[in-house]
Amino acid sequence: MAGILFIISAPSGSGKSTLVNALRSQVGGIDFSISWTTRQPRGSEQTGREYHFTTREEFERMRDAGEFLEYAEVFGNYYGTARRSLDEATAAGRDLLLDIDVQGARQVREKVTDAVTIFVMPPNPKVLRTRLRNRSRAEGHVDETVLHRRLNEASKEIENYQQYRYILVNDVLERAVAQLEAIVVVERMRRDGKPLDIRTKRDFEIAESCREVNSRVRLQPVLESFGIFPDHHPQQYSLLEAKDDDGTDRKSAD
Repeated sequence: MAGILFIISAPSGSGKSTLVNALRSQVGGIDFSISWTTRQPRGSEQTGREYHFTTREEFERMRDAGEFLEYAEVFGNYYGTARRSLDEATAAGRDLLLDIDVQGARQVREKVTDAVTIFVMPPNPKVLRTRLRNRSRAEGHVDETVLHRRLNEASKEIENYQQYRYILVNDVLERAVAQLEAIVVVERMRRDGKPLDIRTKRDFEIAESCREVNSRVRLQPVLESFGIFPDHHPQQYSLLEAKDDDGTDRKSAD
């Protein structure tokens, strides 16, 4: 039986990695594709665990040889998914999870049209900026230039949310994890043609509530906090104006 390709995307700092790690620890039968990147490791990151870290020259050699299913350049660094990850999962009939950005997701959707796409949003700019700042502090260095760039890029990425089948708002981690698990369970049921029972009926209700077409009222305040108004042109909005959770603004922080 064919496996399912799950694609999950989110702005940096949305908690996507935490969600993916929780899913992998609680749901079996999902292979995880470790992306390749030319950026330097952060903190305790190790090659082959968080990413396959490589040089720009080697990445470009792999790209030119057609070894990537998708790739993109983000903040001056390459990121890509090796084609063999999908080939191996397909051959084994196993599900595969890709943790990729909106550029990469767009490329994969063109090649795998039945992929299940999931977008994770932070609840508002204030929370996102606090998460990014805390992560930078934990890594021992707060680069204001990088922080500001990531904040401004977040709203541009969120504008693509309608390209995804499911939308999660990661405001309460336990709830977001439960929603992600329900999506996997329900998509497997659909693939296998299994009927609903008492447990899976609840999963179905959770998953359906996360579908983009069923989430518009719930998403409206989140989108508007990022200056995004569906069916209208996004307004000019500076995420740098948002305050941290402790009430401090950018200039007075640190």
